[in-house]
Amino acid sequence: MPLNRRTFLGTSAAAGAGVAMAGGVAVPAEAHGRGHGRPPKRYSFTVMGTTDLHGNVFNWDYFTDKEFDDKAHNDVGLAKISTLVDQVRAEKGRRNTLMIDAGDTIQGTQLSYYYAKIDPITAKRGPVHPMAQAMNAIGYDAAALGNHEFNYGIPVLRKFEEQCDFPLLGANALDAKTLRPAFAPYVIKRMRTPHGPDVRVAILGLTNPGIAIWDKVNVSGKMVFPGLEEQAAKYVPRLRSMGADVVIVSAHSGTSGTSSYGDQVPYVENAAALVAEQVPGIDAILVGHAHLEIPEYFVENKETGKKVVLSEPLKWGQRLTLFDFDLVWEKGRWVVERAGSQVLNSNTVAEDPKITGLLADEHKKVVAYVNQVIGTSTVAMTTAEAAWKDEPIIDLINVVQAETVKAALAGGEYASLPVLSQASCFSRTAQIPAGDVTIKDAAGLYPFENTLEARLLTGAQVRDYLEFSARYYVQTAADVPVDTAKLTNAGDTPDYNYDAVSGLTYDIDIAKPNGSRIVNLSFEGKAIDPAAQFVLAVNNYRASGGGNFPHVPGAKQLWANSEEIRNTIIAWVQAKGSVDGSQFASVDWRLTRDGKPVF
Repeated sequence: MPLNRRTFLGTSAAAGAGVAMAGGVAVPAEAHGRGHGRPPKRYSFTVMGTTDLHGNVFNWDYFTDKEFDDKAHNDVGLAKISTLVDQVRAEKGRRNTLMIDAGDTIQGTQLSYYYAKIDPITAKRGPVHPMAQAMNAIGYDAAALGNHEFNYGIPVLRKFEEQCDFPLLGANALDAKTLRPAFAPYVIKRMRTPHGPDVRVAILGLTNPGIAIWDKVNVSGKMVFPGLEEQAAKYVPRLRSMGADVVIVSAHSGTSGTSSYGDQVPYVENAAALVAEQVPGIDAILVGHAHLEIPEYFVENKETGKKVVLSEPLKWGQRLTLFDFDLVWEKGRWVVERAGSQVLNSNTVAEDPKITGLLADEHKKVVAYVNQVIGTSTVAMTTAEAAWKDEPIIDLINVVQAETVKAALAGGEYASLPVLSQASCFSRTAQIPAGDVTIKDAAGLYPFENTLEARLLTGAQVRDYLEFSARYYVQTAADVPVDTAKLTNAGDTPDYNYDAVSGLTYDIDIAKPNGSRIVNLSFEGKAIDPAAQFVLAVNNYRASGGGNFPHVPGAKQLWANSEEIRNTIIAWVQAKGSVDGSQFASVDWRLTRDGKPVF
């Protein structure tokens, strides 16, 4: 039976007082006695979990330089999580709790970027990563590797691992040569009970096979990433044979059973539910990667019929998952009698001064860094409508990318080819103000650590690429009012998987079905030649297959850069001194219905 907010705090404490939970109601443990013998031994404990923290310690948005807020008034950061953790430990007793994470820890904010690139933890006598400091102070017991752990390269990840007081787990992160685990696959924790025998809790860490694609430049030839189901099937029986009473999987993988990289690797990206279904012996899975909130979700194992509880707390420290386990001593071993989960909202508590005080200096350094002025802008630009209109602020990304690629190819074999460029609306709140432009303005426009490549495509392949991108829009008949709140993200396509392409012109007819939406596709005023060759300036995520866009991953690479696109934008603004939107803004694409513009 699912645990609710009122029962979760009582479960463990009640067990120590001779009380057990039955059907969500506290009843005397004696009621569970077998015949006239002594009542069975019982013990309850809680495992707390976070995931996709993405460098968030403070309830702060470094891109806007103010306290974080969204439409739902969520809060973010480990300082908030720390307060929740302290509350749970105070109610249940610290020895009756564990704390784990499901990955994507060291990338995502300017705080984490600063200590990877500006004042790197890998430097001689370098600093300790703020995420390591905060998680050590909170007292994490283990964390699974996320795919974004590899964004800054293996040396940064290894240094972070060294700075953590807890293991980073990755049973399916293997050394490419030996095929042996490159990180600890699991850890076994002992829970001391009032009844003598300890409860042995195994935590198995699984990461995402997509790392082989998304961070190919960092891991190729060094590590390989087999499927989650395959490695879970290998390790769970081993953990049980080692005496594990409870097996928990911390998986940086969603529950949907889908992949964004198509058939480029033979493994499922979002495989957490498949692991629960296919691998017997698992009691619970902490889910990550998908940035969804799943308080409690049960999956029945096909072999045993046992229900496995899954939970995913919302990203960035917005939620804390609680797994509550009720155990009974039977036939010389502890057996899970019931398991349930729920999430707690971090916006219900204040930040823990222990964490904010610990990292106050690091926070101040990063705030000063992001507020450095790099140039000026003649007009204000925003992404507020960039998901459905060709806006100058996205044109800025494309002009920087196109100019960078043209300069790189100058004087070479492909210098005469036209250069197209792709860009996404990563954030609908990014803006370039009129007047001074700072690092945080540029960083907010391009929050990911993507690098730039040049790939060779034909006109026909460009059309296919645009058709694939246009799936982002909900099909809307010509006589139906357009509601922008419901127009985008068809099929759960995230904003970062919709690409606007510059260097040609085209319409997207949203009244038409997927696959036939691109009309009036032209280059220099003429219908595009399917056989013509084009250079596409494209980020490494897309070039490596991220989003499963067609043709690009297999296209010839003409050039690649190790510099982040964000830094390229910053350098471009610094070199220009002033950003003048009138010099690069153009309407290259628009949404239409039956030939009539939507906006």
